[in-house]
Amino acid sequence: MNILLELFVVTFRVLWAFVLAAAKWLVRPKEKSVAGQVCLITGAGSGLGRLFALEFARRRALLVLLDINTQSNEETAGMVRHIYREMAEAAVTPRAGDGEKDALPPCNLQVYTYTCDVSKRENVYSTAERVRKEVGEVSVLVNNAGVVSGHHLLECPDELIERTMMVNCHAHFWTAKAFLPKMLEMNHGHIVTVASSLGLFSTAGVEDYCASKFGAVGFHESLSHELKAAEKDGIKTTLVCPYLVDTGMFRGCRIRKEIEPFLPPLKPEYCVKQAMRAILTDQPMICTPRLMYMVTFMKSILPFEAVVCMYRFLGADKCMYPFIAQRKQATNNNEAKNGI
Repeated sequence: MNILLELFVVTFRVLWAFVLAAAKWLVRPKEKSVAGQVCLITGAGSGLGRLFALEFARRRALLVLLDINTQSNEETAGMVRHIYREMAEAAVTPRAGDGEKDALPPCNLQVYTYTCDVSKRENVYSTAERVRKEVGEVSVLVNNAGVVSGHHLLECPDELIERTMMVNCHAHFWTAKAFLPKMLEMNHGHIVTVASSLGLFSTAGVEDYCASKFGAVGFHESLSHELKAAEKDGIKTTLVCPYLVDTGMFRGCRIRKEIEPFLPPLKPEYCVKQAMRAILTDQPMICTPRLMYMVTFMKSILPFEAVVCMYRFLGADKCMYPFIAQRKQATNNNEAKNGI
């Protein structure tokens, strides 16, 4: 009898979850404040990582930027400091109605940079220790760092496959193990996993990248369930799965030309703004554009051959081939230039 009662309760909760989800579509939830909180972003030196840093800076978070490239990381830090200075100047003559925004004086905001190879766990752990000593405990962790090899499986050197897996997937384990314990102790924090639509469905020619992003998605989902099982509802998680983003990472990738106008590469700024809205409203997952939800759903219910037919119609089955060809040509040109 108890199980029938529980089944009724579960059914009600599932239906109520649909109602709440629909309500969020109609009424935009209020964004939470991250002012004064320590936000750590991996891969902050360029691309989406840099844009995430600028968005969190505008919301008065204290930034910790990690990147393997020291110079580009410092360039991002310079942009963040510029935003902080603008806010400090604006705070001299505060406008009416800005009370909440001015609760934290802009002069208290700082940005810290650390050169870190997130694929090496020892490097991550030692950097995390420095962050705790020099900055404080991290409240928002954005796992954004990512790489792509750009080779067909049988042409890809083993070391590049390993690096793709370590940066795009394994690094999430190291950063979580470094910063999650304090979040659990305080029952407060937010973990953001920047994955990809290629972590939900795959395409040909980028086996290592797809595997790494599928791994990141699996890690994130399992961690989210673990936090729920531990009843740590104060720790939020957001999975970010964008379609192809125009950052140059997949330069040359092409789908069917008749379809391209309806599904162009995403502008990085748009992608990050959508992700920030999801993060600040504690949305568990965000796919951009929303069509990606439908693609994922269709992939889950259709027979494999039907999925293949859809891919071929869209030109998605070999969309990475032009990108791989460009990578190969660039590699050959560099080898010729260096006399290799």
